Amino acid sequence: MLKIVNLCKTFHKNQPDEKKVFENFNLNVSKGEFIIILGGNGTGKSTLMNLIAGSLYVDSGQILIEDKNITNIPEYKRAKFIGRVFQDPLKGTAPNLTIEQNLSLAMLRNSKKNLCFGITKQNLEFFKYELKKLNLGLENRLKTKVGLLSGGQRQALTLVMATLVQPKILILDEHTTALDPDSRANILDLTKIITENKQVTTLMITHNISSFANFENRIIMLK
Repeated sequence: MLKIVNLCKTFHKNQPDEKKVFENFNLNVSKGEFIIILGGNGTGKSTLMNLIAGSLYVDSGQILIEDKNITNIPEYKRAKFIGRVFQDPLKGTAPNLTIEQNLSLAMLRNSKKNLCFGITKQNLEFFKYELKKLNLGLENRLKTKVGLLSGGQRQALTLVMATLVQPKILILDEHTTALDPDSRANILDLTKIITENKQVTTLMITHNISSFANFENRIIMLK
């Protein structure tokens, strides 16, 4: 599903504060794998995610998804097949739009049509079906603005949005760190349910490996 070949990335090249993060880094990820990425601050965890998502570009090397070279494809085009949930619950959603409007936008990720909400009765039923799985009552609050939701509710919604149209790759960037213990436990349960049911190929950064001990996974340690 994902192949990284001889990836190199250096920040502040030829400057006194030059930092070489990756040098000829290689990684193969099979379809449906759940991979945990560990490492201390500055080891390149978020940099790796940003390179895959297109927020940063490689200095050299290649990134391929299903053997298609996406190395030079811009981030907004990669977003059609890469889902992402950030550490900050405020990211990944539009706070001034309603739940149904946010979900409608997520539905358009793979659409070739012009951007428009076009919320149909069929879509609303689908949204309710997906939200009901969260056990948070959000299926009854479709007209609520997302900015009024709690951090845990918003992160749960973001997780649904990132997988509403199944991505080829799901990136979870410390997506439970900013939550309270109860919300964190709920998001962990939802993460397991969603990724297993949909067989989504997942890369996740975390500092708390014990929380994911019951996940089928491969662990990558960056030094």
